[in-house]
Amino acid sequence: MEEDDVTIREQNFHSQVREYIICFLLFAVLYIVSYFIITRYKRKSDDHEDEDAVVNRISLYLCTFTLAVSGGAVFLLPFSIISNEILLSFPKNYYIQWLNGSLIHGLWNLVSLFSNLCLFVLMPFAYFFLESEGFAGSKKGIRARILETFVMLFLLALLILGIVWVASALIDNDAASMESLYDLWDFYLPYLYSCISLMGGLLLLMCTPVGLSRMFTIMGQLLVKPTILEDLDEQIYCIHLQEEALQRRLNGSCSHAYTRGSSTHQLSKELDNIRNLKNKLERRKKASGWEKNLLYPIVMLILLAGTTISVLMVVFNILYLLVDETAMPKGSTDRGIGNTSLSTFGLAQAVLEIILMFYLMVSSVVGFYSLRIFEGLTPRNDDTTMTTIIGCCVSILVLSSALPVMSRTLGITRFDLLGDFGRFNWLGNFYIVLSYNLLFAVVTTLCLVRKFTSAVREELLKALGLDKLQLSNSPTDPESGKLSANGHQKTL
Repeated sequence: MEEDDVTIREQNFHSQVREYIICFLLFAVLYIVSYFIITRYKRKSDDHEDEDAVVNRISLYLCTFTLAVSGGAVFLLPFSIISNEILLSFPKNYYIQWLNGSLIHGLWNLVSLFSNLCLFVLMPFAYFFLESEGFAGSKKGIRARILETFVMLFLLALLILGIVWVASALIDNDAASMESLYDLWDFYLPYLYSCISLMGGLLLLMCTPVGLSRMFTIMGQLLVKPTILEDLDEQIYCIHLQEEALQRRLNGSCSHAYTRGSSTHQLSKELDNIRNLKNKLERRKKASGWEKNLLYPIVMLILLAGTTISVLMVVFNILYLLVDETAMPKGSTDRGIGNTSLSTFGLAQAVLEIILMFYLMVSSVVGFYSLRIFEGLTPRNDDTTMTTIIGCCVSILVLSSALPVMSRTLGITRFDLLGDFGRFNWLGNFYIVLSYNLLFAVVTTLCLVRKFTSAVREELLKALGLDKLQLSNSPTDPESGKLSANGHQKTL
């Protein structure tokens, strides 16, 4: 009997060690990828080792950790879905015994824990540490900056706890709720993270429809469009004439000292735009027939199919919500994985759900940076400050942490939320969930209709030659990249 107990304890010990090793390896891969991504955009600094360089390096490590956690939150639900299908397909396979419910639940709990840690501790610390200089009258140095950072964090924690205390007291004023106001660990933090998740869900609701329509524009810029009723040689010739005219004006302005300044800078900017447009037209001319006539339509059809399927799944989920209460998103405490398939069509539907989740995540990030209020956070290659990187990491963390909740709320998947992700208070409110689905379906449909109607109108004007009648103050149109009437008049 004692030998059996020892054997069971040894098995539990080895299983736990194996889970820790797997989690560490997965996070190490995400951390390395995140580090290369951040260093790709971070502004290069000199090699002089000083106090600011140390602070920047610490903030860089914290941002890398946060971005790795965001990547873990993105892969969390797809990894759980594919693991469930693999265990269903190979239940007795020796080589996948490490893939079990305990590992999946552990990953969900770790991602939830690290998300809270990054959102409420590490990122505020990185920002305050980066902006700190030490208290007036104290000796300057790393210690003074750390002391000021901790004081700011303490004041921020008091402010947030006070706001949450007042809000919860106003919403729930019964006796049980008033007693729970003094429970920091079991009430404050889950309630606060529930509010943050709701804000993240609303941010996803605002960014994803915009990103879904914006994806067509981005792919249109990356790929070569088919040439329909266009004479590229004529356009290249006109742009060549305009480039020569601008070059002569620029040379003339540089030869006179009194004309230098803002006019020269404006001419140089216009010349760069003309050259970029010329390069694009030359690329379109040199592109092969399959790239112009086959690749572009296929990619656009794939994007349209993915968006249409997402909207249809949301519409079906709305119908399920109206007739079946089991369609409501909920958490699960069952540690068993691989017992039943949550996809009607098995592995094929699971793969489709995973593709749609990644598509929605990419669209939400694209939509986030496309919104005018967040344009200042757009990273630039080798020219992004640490403050901007911190803002980007926080934004991506909020979006990625809300992705599993949004996917389950919209009915993209039927996989129940695990860990603390399934304990959000607002998930049990039928009206919030139904309104969320309705808003997503309506806003996404409106964005797509507006996008395609404007695109069809532009192509018709372009095919009929009426686009040249649209007057513009600048020689090029930044959206469509076409010459305007004023541009031709200046050239000729």
